[in-house]
Amino acid sequence: MSKTIGKCTCGSLEFACEGDPINSVFCYCSSCQQLTNADKWFGLWYPKGNMKLLKGEPLVFTRKGASGKNMEHLFCGDCGTTIAAFCEAGDFYSVAASCLKNGRELLPNMLIYTSQAVSWAQFPSDIPKFDILPPGMGKA
Repeated sequence: MSKTIGKCTCGSLEFACEGDPINSVFCYCSSCQQLTNADKWFGLWYPKGNMKLLKGEPLVFTRKGASGKNMEHLFCGDCGTTIAAFCEAGDFYSVAASCLKNGRELLPNMLIYTSQAVSWAQFPSDIPKFDILPPGMGKA
């Protein structure tokens, strides 16, 4: 089984993701915009059991997602980098692509919550685009 390694900016947190992600998305929701201070979050979705911490203990910020279920953001207490968000509704981690060793090589499979995008957001062409979360996704 393939393993992808990641870390926060300062290296205090290190983690591994096993296997292939079940999805890769650009999320344009307003919460992701605030979290990243940018127009989107680029997350790779891994089932709960496929993401393991190798070094350090993240701090956690919990908020309610659009489903009404918790989103637990894992971040470094030293540098503040968010490495992932556990999405209770879908029982998966949305891992920050920018923290992965191969993150610069990755592309999204879909664009979600584009109805909340900032006016200056530019959407990649030829990638499925959804105003909200597609039906049946993240509603465990």
